[in-house]
Amino acid sequence: MQATVRSFDPASGSGSVFLDDGTVAGFGPAAFAGSGLRLLRPGQRVTIGCDPGGAITGLTLASFPLPGTAPQPAAGSQAGRSRS
Repeated sequence: MQATVRSFDPASGSGSVFLDDGTVAGFGPAAFAGSGLRLLRPGQRVTIGCDPGGAITGLTLASFPLPGTAPQPAAGSQAGRSRS
């Protein structure tokens, strides 16, 4: 799922995002720590991972795969297609 960074506190590693429906969701330092990022800026697009209850468990830039997940080929890419 993707979201837009609303706020980020580099001292604590926590912040909040706007989900695409406009809902605000917060994340704690554990979700940010696994990202490998140094900071986030308001307005950046991120991909978030959530637990079954909806809490954000991980995030990274929208163009990167979430840590612990396999990257997916881009739509229309030739990856995995055989040439005839």
